[in-house]
Amino acid sequence: MKATAIIPARYGSTRFLGKPLALINGTPMIQHVCQRVAKAEMVDQVIVATDDVRIVAAVEGFGGQVMLTETDHPTGTDRLAEVAANLDSELIVNVQGDEPLIDPRMVDQAIAPLLKDGRILMGTLAGKIDRLEDFYSSDVVKVVKGQDGMALYFSRAPIPCPRDLNSGQLADELPRLGLLRHIGLYVYRRELLLDYPSWPKTPLESLENLEQLRALERGIRLYVAETEFSCHGVDTPADLERVSSLMSAEINN
Repeated sequence: MKATAIIPARYGSTRFLGKPLALINGTPMIQHVCQRVAKAEMVDQVIVATDDVRIVAAVEGFGGQVMLTETDHPTGTDRLAEVAANLDSELIVNVQGDEPLIDPRMVDQAIAPLLKDGRILMGTLAGKIDRLEDFYSSDVVKVVKGQDGMALYFSRAPIPCPRDLNSGQLADELPRLGLLRHIGLYVYRRELLLDYPSWPKTPLESLENLEQLRALERGIRLYVAETEFSCHGVDTPADLERVSSLMSAEINN
């Protein structure tokens, strides 16, 4: 079963203009992402989806594959679907273009469940929460899943709620509780992805401002694979400096 990884990359980020082309140790961030994703064993093809010719030129410059898309897509999923419409891959992987330290094994971990079980239409990743401030932060999306691995709910709120633990007790119990933070890497069966943009926004999606709730509210089976690897996304120039340091340390080790 063929899997294509698509990396949406917008030039006009409100918090960090031109972010995909920002240099990390002399190399554009989008190049770091492409090269790491290409090392995933279950990925057959990597394509950058962008709305800007400057990113097209950069990707072509390092020998990557890129597609220029429409400029008015409301979400990255819509941009993804435009590219997927021209592919014959059964599985489409959405990898964020601001994750230059992504481990290729994370991509494989997200893909594997859909290869094993044809009933799973969509997949994603989650990692253990190990800091109390992350559990309470609305910037960290939490996920709760059932015993079958399927997502029950995503929220910016601290879920599930440990009713009988105060904050001090909760901090001590975090490793045992196995609370999960969502990692925004998705795998779609192509037919589902092509339908996705036509679905209207759902009430919970609008309330939480979490697009993945659109799938849950429509009854889509969304498998949550757990990973031991962590992500270091770049949202601001300060994040870029932090990732540059981490990458330098990784090279030196």
